[in-house]
Formats: sequence, C-alpha cells, structure tokens
Amino acid sequence: MSYAYLFKYIIIGDTGVGKSCLLLQFTDKRFQPVHDLTIGVEFGARMITIDNKPIKLQIWDTAGQESFRSITRSYYRGAAGALLVYDITRRETFNHLAGWLEDARQHANANMTIMLVGNKSDLAHRRAVSIEEGEQFAKEHGLIFMEASAKTAQNIEEAFINTAATIYKKIQDGVFDVSNESYGIKVGYGGVQGTAGGRDVSSSQAGGCCS
Repeated sequence: MSYAYLFKYIIIGDTGVGKSCLLLQFTDKRFQPVHDLTIGVEFGARMITIDNKPIKLQIWDTAGQESFRSITRSYYRGAAGALLVYDITRRETFNHLAGWLEDARQHANANMTIMLVGNKSDLAHRRAVSIEEGEQFAKEHGLIFMEASAKTAQNIEEAFINTAATIYKKIQDGVFDVSNESYGIKVGYGGVQGTAGGRDVSSSQAGGCCS
C-alpha cells in the first residue's frame, strides 16, 4: 500500500491508563479488557485519509513504568505526533501529566503535535478528573484535547485522525522540512485511494463504531 506521507506517533502516559487498548481499538477495532503490561514498546500501524491523501500512521505504544522510561525517551526522537493519555478515574495519572509533558518537550522535536486524551470516558460515574480540568491543562500547554473510551471506541478515531490533520496542516504551512525524517514524517509515493486492504481503513469509512 503506497502513501503520500507516513507519520510516526508515540503514545505516552502512566501504566494502566489504557494506552495499549487505545492502539488496539484504532488498529484492530477491538477492545481487550485484560491486557498484559507493555514491556518496552509495542507497535501498530494503519492507513487513514486526510485531504484525499492516503497517510500511514506508524504508532509506538510505550510502557508507562518508570523502569522503562529510558527506552520510552528514545522513541520521542523522530515522532511527529504524541498521544498523552491519562485515566479520568485516577487522579494521580492526571497529576503526572506535567512530568510526561516535560519529558516529551525535552526529548522530542519542538513541533511535535501532542493530543491530550482523557481515557475511560465510559466510566464517567467514577470520574476523578473533570472535563474542564482536562481542557484547562491542554489550553495552558498548547495541546489538543478530547476524552475517549478505548472500550466503546468513542473518539478513538478522532484522537488519531485529528492529530494527523494537525500535522498535515503544519506540513502545508511549511513548519516541517519533510525531507528531514527526524521530524517523524516520511514522504511516500502518492498512493491511490481505494486500494487499502486488511486493516487499512480511510477516515471517510471510519467512525461508524463511535458513540
């Protein structure tokens, strides 16, 4: 499958916030309630369509434990986008966002697009962090924000695709030198729409599963 661009993503945040479940829901359209702790880094990929152009997302799902932090840091370099995830039912995962963000800003390129995701919106009855707090944190730090649920698939498509749309706009605005792959962007060979196979899905077809 050819593509116009390839964007590299990294998913970061505390252990147990649902990073692997977000990735699985986006790439495989399924939810796995019991998931082993990620050891090091896991990987997924999917095709989407932005502005009628096929774009491949290459997504690295990182371990949240402190003991793997040095491995995680090495993946910040060369990432065009990041999903910074917390669990809306666990206040401490929200409190740790500033530390994750500091790590990202220190090790990633300055123009990396960061989407803040409050996961587990299906557990709103157990909410420990308000939507307003998430919005405020995102506003203060220049992030895109949405709440999502890896279980129900709510806003999963949007989280990944809106991040890609922001990166694509930055390319159009000349923010990135796309010939320099250290920005996490690779120029492909154009690609023809409609030739997607397997798990490759365009954004125009996607989103039906979201509530």
